[in-house]
Amino acid sequence: MSSSADRVRRHREALRAAGLRPVQLWVPDTRDPAFVAACRRQSLSLLGDPQEEEVLAWLEVVADRDGWQ
Repeated sequence: MSSSADRVRRHREALRAAGLRPVQLWVPDTRDPAFVAACRRQSLSLLGDPQEEEVLAWLEVVADRDGWQ
């Protein structure tokens, strides 16, 4: 029986052999109250903005919703 570290190592080796490489991504913590506040502030700043309304109208026209519920 192999250890979990051995299984992980073999799995990673197989992925590398398939031409893949690991990448680490750092993204904003959406649970952070400061992030939530910034999103709210930015969203409110666009409220009623003519360019924002134009973009949203265009997105409604070009959106592909086939298969979505």
